[in-house]
Parts: sequence; C-alpha cells; structure tokens
Amino acid sequence: MTTKTSDLRSLHSPNQRISWNDQSPLSMEIDTREGKISTRYGIFSGGASDGVEVIEVATGSVRALILPTRGMGLWKVEKDGVDFTWDSPISGPIHPSLVPVFDPNGIGWLEGFDELVVRCGLESNGAPEYDPAGHLLYPLHGRIANLPAQSLSIEYDEASGRLDVIGEVLESRLFIKRLRLRSRIRFHAGSAEISLLDDVTNDLSKPATMQLLYHINLGQPILEAGSVLEVPVATLAPKDELSAKEIDQWNQFNGPETGYAERVYFAELKSDDTASTTALLRNANQTRGFAVSFNTAKLPRFILWKNTAAVSDGYVVGLEPATNFPNTRSFEQSQGRVLELQPEETVSFRVTLEPLTSEAEVARISERVARLRDDGSEQIHTSPKTGWSP
Repeated sequence: MTTKTSDLRSLHSPNQRISWNDQSPLSMEIDTREGKISTRYGIFSGGASDGVEVIEVATGSVRALILPTRGMGLWKVEKDGVDFTWDSPISGPIHPSLVPVFDPNGIGWLEGFDELVVRCGLESNGAPEYDPAGHLLYPLHGRIANLPAQSLSIEYDEASGRLDVIGEVLESRLFIKRLRLRSRIRFHAGSAEISLLDDVTNDLSKPATMQLLYHINLGQPILEAGSVLEVPVATLAPKDELSAKEIDQWNQFNGPETGYAERVYFAELKSDDTASTTALLRNANQTRGFAVSFNTAKLPRFILWKNTAAVSDGYVVGLEPATNFPNTRSFEQSQGRVLELQPEETVSFRVTLEPLTSEAEVARISERVARLRDDGSEQIHTSPKTGWSP
C-alpha cells in the first residue's frame, strides 16, 4: 500500500494533512474518449478533522473534494485557480463525533458547518423544535450531514467520460425511522459540471415523512461588494421583519460588515417545461459566478441566506433548493410541506452545480435565467408571507 501525506495546495489550509492512499480501489486514473479523469482516496489526520474520509475528483476542468464521513457533503471545488468555498470560522472539516447535533440549545449543528454543499434533513431540515416540556425534538438542520457513508464505490464509463462517486448514508432509529440516502455525485471528463443525484428511500414497513434542503454556501471571491443573485422569481418574501428592511436589495450583496445579522428570503421560482430552473450568483464585474440548477417538481422551494458579516465571522451567502422552508418541522407539516413516503418508496432529487470563471460563462448562465424569467413578472412581498413563516 502506498500512502502519501501532504499539506495540500490551494484547497487545503496549511495545517491540514491528508494521507492519500494510492492503492485504494477508490484511487484511479481513467483514460476516456473525452479525456482523463482521476480520483484519490484519503483520510485527514490531526485535530478536529482526524479520521474524516475524503475523495478528490479531477476532471481536467474542475477539482472537487467529497467528504463521505460528513454525509457525502461537497467540501470544496476549484476551477482555473479559483476556489469555490467559504471561510467558515470553524476551520473544518469537523469529524461528526465532535459535532453535538443534539446539544440542548438546538444549534450544535453549527459546530460542524464548513462545506460548499451540505445536505439538511432527512427527518427535519429547519429550525430547532422543542416539546412542551422544553426538550429538543428536532435539532437545527437535522442529522444527515453528520452521519458517515455506510458504503462507497465508484462507477465510470470510458465511452462517455462519466464518473460517479456513490455513497449510502443511513438515518435510523429503532422503531422510529430508517431513511436511506443513496448519493451519486456525477462528473464528466473535461467538464466543470457536478451533479448531485440523490435517492431517499423509506426502509421501514410503515409510512414515513421527510424533508431535504441543499445548503450551498459561497464566500470570496465570488461573493463581494456588488455581487448579485440572478434568479427567476415567481414569488418571494422576507422571512422576518429584519429581512423585510432590505427587501429592495434582497439579491444584492455588500462587502464584509462587522456585526451584520443574517437576512433570509423565501421563494418559489419559475421553471421551464421540464420543471428545471437555475440560480446564478455572480461577482460585481460578471467574470466569475456559480450556478445552481434543480428540478422544482421535487425541490419546489428556494431560500436565500445572506450573512455578509466580517470574513472572520463567516462572510457567506447560501443558495438553498429545498422541499420546504426551513421553519420548525411541525409548522411546515401544518402547511403540507413534508414529503410522505410509503414503505420501500424512493424519491429522487437532482441538483447540478457549475462553477464559472469567465465573462462568457457567466453571460451564458445569465441568459438562461433571463429566459426563465420570461415576461419579467414576479411577486415580491415586502413583509413576511402568511403560511411561509410562523
């Protein structure tokens, strides 16, 4: 077995070490008709990242780091020397064993929040919720991001250049639930697109309910003073009165600001005939951006999280396709925004990510969003919308 340790390149902090196992069946280099594509399997060593598994995929256009130990999250992406990530104050990745998800305050999840893409769910995905006695029922954003993959494999097709990293994550409790996430993260040789193809199955013999939200987080250099979110809004409303105060600039971003308190906006988006829609975050001069495309039939809600605080406090914006809005689970259930799964039933979710590093690439996605806007009509509420916020 060949193991190499390095303090790696631009996608890693100087104090982070990864031991790469070149002899792992998950480490390979493949020649396809579309060019070379490679993977490497490694494990973090030292500090709070100790024991976290990582899979690096390099397509020739993009390089991505997947964290099987953290619910198959997508930690960081790099294209043309540009890092698509954010500077989380926790400096992860954090091993799930060190994240107190069920801390009585309900927000222990935040002690592991570090990824470019982190899934929230599966039983619940929103705000913490307590029973009448004050006991925590559902922690912030659920458990799935802090559960390790039960299995890992790689599938590829030499003719098309396609490569899938596949992992299964199980969220279960005896007598209560058994929800299985089968995540297939898809790449193509020579392409910068990354697709998250997720299937969630109810393994129990009785019906179950679920929620899922894709928390997609970006900081500098994509996020900066003058950055804009382009998105085909059908209906949008602020989550609360604080967010309502900035409704006239809900999709515009300032530079880092000490003491800035988060603003959140709930939306439903327009889509094409196949129920596909796209959101684009681009920088001030439109030379860099990040596109998120998804199917509104399965992910009918979209949330914008603005947290343009000081860089040291987590300067970041979140683009969040979801099955529901991230209120308490009971409120969302009362509004009919939980998914019901029959025994052995599977529901599928598809999200495509595209890092953009040129003016032409940004313009191409901007034109796609403009087409989805169609006649330009949109309904913007200036105060929280009844039924969308408690």
